Amino acid sequence: MRKHNKSNSKRRYLTITSIVILLLIILLYSWTQHKNSISTAKPDPTMAPIIMIPGSDADNNVLDGLINNVNNRYKEHHDVLKVTVSTDNHLSYSGHISSEKKNPYIVVGFENNQDGLENVKKQTAWFNIAFNDLQQKYHFKTFNAFGHSNGSLIWTYFLEDYFQKYQRVQIKHLMTVGAPYNFEEKSHSERTEMLDQLIKNKANLPKSLSYYSIAGTEQYTDDGIVPLSSVDAGKFIYQDQIKHYMFITLTGSNAQHSDMLTNPQFITLFHQFIIKSSEKMAKSTKK
Repeated sequence: MRKHNKSNSKRRYLTITSIVILLLIILLYSWTQHKNSISTAKPDPTMAPIIMIPGSDADNNVLDGLINNVNNRYKEHHDVLKVTVSTDNHLSYSGHISSEKKNPYIVVGFENNQDGLENVKKQTAWFNIAFNDLQQKYHFKTFNAFGHSNGSLIWTYFLEDYFQKYQRVQIKHLMTVGAPYNFEEKSHSERTEMLDQLIKNKANLPKSLSYYSIAGTEQYTDDGIVPLSSVDAGKFIYQDQIKHYMFITLTGSNAQHSDMLTNPQFITLFHQFIIKSSEKMAKSTKK
């Protein structure tokens, strides 16, 4: 009787051990697959990515329409890598970058994507964590950037407060849409705390940058959310500090704040100044 119980115990032990080993194998396989889904590419200094930051109250899927519209119009395909930064600084990746693609989209979003000056500053610090990780993974030497709404503010704070430490990386072109540099103020004489801060640190902006600030208008006053003068206030930050500053106003259909991402005129400008220049950058780096 005791021998039989001992035999049963041994079988149970072997069964449990086998189950544990099987679970470990499954977990290891899942982790490997997840890691491979992040990127199949090796570090590539010839890559010139397009790094994008969406606006407040939006996750990193909100720019899918823009990416798809550009791809469909110009018969192109770009890999898409998405990064979400949690409030505890953890990075979650989805999508991939393949080795033959030199101009992928990298979209960085935040678990806390709320509006407000303090949140914008927190999001800038989180973006810096993501940018540092991306640069270490891919070793790109140059990139172009895009920001929508508050994503524009994050880019500006990042370029002023963090970017100088990345001495081996150059940002060539930045394009923003509906950048609320003076929040909801309609007069340049009424400057917010944020605008004063950004003007104060403008000397830190990279001198080789070309910046295209796009504003949409319904009745030449605002885009339904951000006053035209608030977007235009970017000139007090960027003008005479960088290589090239251009302020562009779009009117007509799809010129509202969120609709601008599907505006045909905007898509033309985005492709010309961001995508085509990224392709040239990658070829130039390769040489």
